[in-house]
Amino acid sequence: MGANQLNTALIAGASGLIGSQLLQLLLSNNTFTNVVSVGRRKLPFEHSKLKQYIVDFDKLEELNVEVDAVFCCLGTTINKAGSKEAFKKVDYHFPLALANYAFEKGAKSFHIVTAMGANAQSGIFYNKVKGLVEDDLVKVEINQIHIYRPSLLLGNRAEKRVMERFGQLIMNALGFLFIGLLKNYKAIEANKVALFMLQSSTSDNNGCFVHSSGEMQ
Repeated sequence: MGANQLNTALIAGASGLIGSQLLQLLLSNNTFTNVVSVGRRKLPFEHSKLKQYIVDFDKLEELNVEVDAVFCCLGTTINKAGSKEAFKKVDYHFPLALANYAFEKGAKSFHIVTAMGANAQSGIFYNKVKGLVEDDLVKVEINQIHIYRPSLLLGNRAEKRVMERFGQLIMNALGFLFIGLLKNYKAIEANKVALFMLQSSTSDNNGCFVHSSGEMQ
């Protein structure tokens, strides 16, 4: 195994906008020799490096796979989830369950996509939940925790989000204005976030790292 080559990467949320991009990078890149995808259903394709498991995130202890890095790309909306409680389960409880699983399996690093506005004290429920999960993740004693806070994401989602699509069109048209201190607010392509996550997984520096949208541009 090469000096920069790791054994197994686990990804949750591989059917989403960033997760699907990251999965393809994990499969095509030599950084990891094995890739494990976990979710409520299997993805509609196969690859020699890929193993898929249907899991209940409330019962992750039933999964017994050794991992070097865990990538959490889980995320939903309140409308899609159906309630604030259901949203919090996907965006707070499930990521924490994954982090604890990563710790128990001796993973070197844990990577999670949150949001630019993540803040546990926010009056906006979405941002508050993202902030809460960040705050509680750092309490899990994994050597490396990487938190990615993208701005509005650019790319084609499987499901339609009308207002997000409208925002993408506006941000694309005005992207040239977001320079200097405004760089964090510039819309970012999902594949840029995915590539940055993959590159971060090879870091030898321990600690908790928060990556801004501007940093990932």
